[in-house]
Amino acid sequence: MRPLLAIVGATASGKSSLALRLAPELDGEIIACDSMQIYEKMDVGTAKPTREEQAAVAHHMIDFLPPDTPFSCAEYAERALVAAGGIHARGNLPIVVGGTGLYLDSLLFERPYAVSEGASELRDELASFAKANGAHALWLELLRVDPESAEKTHENNVRRVIRAIEIYKATGIPKSQLDKMGGKARFRHAVICLRYPDRDMLRKRIAKRVDMMLADGLLDETRELLRLGVFDNPDSTAAKAIGYKEMLGYIRGEMSLEECREALIIATRQYAKRQMTWFGAKDYVNMIDVTEDAPDPYERARELAVRLLEK
Repeated sequence: MRPLLAIVGATASGKSSLALRLAPELDGEIIACDSMQIYEKMDVGTAKPTREEQAAVAHHMIDFLPPDTPFSCAEYAERALVAAGGIHARGNLPIVVGGTGLYLDSLLFERPYAVSEGASELRDELASFAKANGAHALWLELLRVDPESAEKTHENNVRRVIRAIEIYKATGIPKSQLDKMGGKARFRHAVICLRYPDRDMLRKRIAKRVDMMLADGLLDETRELLRLGVFDNPDSTAAKAIGYKEMLGYIRGEMSLEECREALIIATRQYAKRQMTWFGAKDYVNMIDVTEDAPDPYERARELAVRLLEK
């Protein structure tokens, strides 16, 4: 079985910079595992690797879809498998980097429900129900059939709520239970997650990330996406991206820039918490703690990656 390394964690945890340092030493090429970096014209708000970083290390699964295009886990797995195959053919190591746990899971394992990722009448019915009755009412239905998935899914993430209900309706088994059943592994994989036991450390990194985004032109990027009509469909994946929807309040004159900044920091913290809850529940994820006493995870990550991949 061919090897694959994944470096995951919460947003702003430092996983991308760690991967950029590890890739040259491990003869690696990076496969992005981010549900927003796949979209064109969404660079600043998704913290996409810079041109210089992409020139230094080959990157895949970035910038290949218009912002209004829907995209599923199964589609991600299909494309990422092709990318990984090409990397292996060149004699290199695929290094999957990102924080979208469902994308990672769909790539690593052959899940029993992967075949039903396409559009369906049931999905349309659930979407119509949410529109007519509200996201909370739909989430309550998920709570009824799959409490564990409901607890891990924000009610405003309608697409993910629909997906979990759809899996239950199609299989008769809660998605949370199917996740635990696992699936056949596609790779000899090592998954490393950067964890911050001191939450204040990550909070400071998130605030710094937000300020960097604002300095790098997040407002202008949001204005351009607004001009292109990306936010016309509030149910589109791109329209839900953290960063842009918070800036719309300022652009529309509804909030001050400082209020938008604070809203973005809070939303990012909440998302980071959900990410770590997801990764923390996976037994194939190996945690590396980043602390004040051990702020640089490079040597520990390198040693762990080599040891796991040699097994």
